Amino acid sequence: MDEHRDRSGDKMLKSSAAFKTFLMKNSQKSNMNLYDHLTRLLLKVMDEQPNDAVDIFEDLSYDVKRGLFEDTKNRLRDLPHTTLAELLAEQQRLLFTQQEDTEHEDELVESPLPNINEIGFYLEQAGVGLGREEMQRIFLALKQLVDSQPLILHCRLWGKILGTQSNYIVAEVEFKDWDNENEKSDQAAEEEQNEARESEENEVKKTITLVMDQLPQSTYKPPPVVPKEPMGTGSNKNVYYVCKEPGLPWVKLPSVTPAQITVARQIRKFFTGRLDSPIKSYPPFPGNEANYLRAQIARISAGTHVSPQGFFHVGEEEGEEEDEAPRDSYEVNPDFDGVPVSEMVLSLSMWVHHVQHILKQGRCSWINLAVKPEEDQNEEGEAEETEEEPDEPEPEVGPPLLTPLSQDAEMFNTPPWSTKISSTLTSQHAVAVLRSNLWPGAYAYACGKKFENIYIGWGLKYTGQGYSPPLPPPPQKEYPSEPEVTEALDPTVEEEQVLEDALEEQQAAPEEMENTDEEEEEEEEQELDND
Repeated sequence: MDEHRDRSGDKMLKSSAAFKTFLMKNSQKSNMNLYDHLTRLLLKVMDEQPNDAVDIFEDLSYDVKRGLFEDTKNRLRDLPHTTLAELLAEQQRLLFTQQEDTEHEDELVESPLPNINEIGFYLEQAGVGLGREEMQRIFLALKQLVDSQPLILHCRLWGKILGTQSNYIVAEVEFKDWDNENEKSDQAAEEEQNEARESEENEVKKTITLVMDQLPQSTYKPPPVVPKEPMGTGSNKNVYYVCKEPGLPWVKLPSVTPAQITVARQIRKFFTGRLDSPIKSYPPFPGNEANYLRAQIARISAGTHVSPQGFFHVGEEEGEEEDEAPRDSYEVNPDFDGVPVSEMVLSLSMWVHHVQHILKQGRCSWINLAVKPEEDQNEEGEAEETEEEPDEPEPEVGPPLLTPLSQDAEMFNTPPWSTKISSTLTSQHAVAVLRSNLWPGAYAYACGKKFENIYIGWGLKYTGQGYSPPLPPPPQKEYPSEPEVTEALDPTVEEEQVLEDALEEQQAAPEEMENTDEEEEEEEEQELDND
């Protein structure tokens, strides 16, 4: 009996182990096993202790399975806690906070800011602008810029340049007294860069002369560098600040150089919205996007900033001669009474340019590069006197200030300007609108004694039907062809034989001369002995 009980017990243990193994077998469909599912189900029944558990057993089993289900088909990204719009709104909130300083209340009459709301109203009549809400935010941003710079004499919205990643809001600023410290720091930085560059060039020249002492020297001389115009004059008359959105910090653009303007006229590049991004082009641009943006602003201002005729007049100073260079300053005419809108729409001669024209040299005022400074002349000394003086170049002369728009040249069979009236129904309250066809996005309006210029575009000039990049210049000539440089061809066998015969004849000629001289001397001695 005992043996029978032991055998039956062993069979039960073996059958229970095999049954548990069967229960723990995972399903191929859901990758779950019945043992774990029953365990979770019993724990759920024990925890909740529902009434009539046997009747809702299937529902409880379904709830346990659904709780373990994971949604793997959902590909939606989780929303960030704070979006970019919320961050921008948080920064723009500071524009609407009113400062409790009472000192600025008396200065509101002489504020350097224009009436942006009035300008926005007239721009709406002209069919251009940025909208009332954005114009209001820009006005508050300009006010923030003026409060941070106490030396600002005048500040205006120049316009908005579009970019592929972000845009630029441009502010034009005129200072009461130019910041000499910044200018000195810029000059010092340029001098340090020039000194470092000169030292590197000298080291390279020394190594080249040591290695290539026997080779001929190149006679190429790079063209002289055109100096940039000082702050407050020419293309650097005003200072420009940019920001991506109202409320973000303003960034001051560097001053522009003639080389940057010259290269900017030969390339076409869209702006990215990042000031530090490099400009990859041909010819290579000397600078990054901040310099390219500043060059395009100077070109657009020189070509599209206009005003009604008679609003400005060139002031005359005592002792000024007629032969002097044209002045780059003007004054507001207090006797200006305004021009009728109908006349400004019909005739372009009622509009004038009030920004200096940029010459081909890249400057507003021409400079003679053939004349060297006195210091360089003293250092060179007598060596310079022996050199031939180069021919004096003809100075470039551009149109003077306040030149009428009727004298602008037509390009690509396209008139440079288009005029229209804002409304023909209420012409007595309409404004005259001027649009530039050479710089798409440049507009101007005039109404009575009020006018304004604005640019909203990509910062590119109209180039006709298609744009063809400039071809590279022809390759420079190598070393001059001289006997010392040109490699001689190897002679043939016949030429070598002729040369050897000629050398033998040359060597034999003096020997024959010596023999004839000895024979003559012997004959003379014999004659003397016979006598």
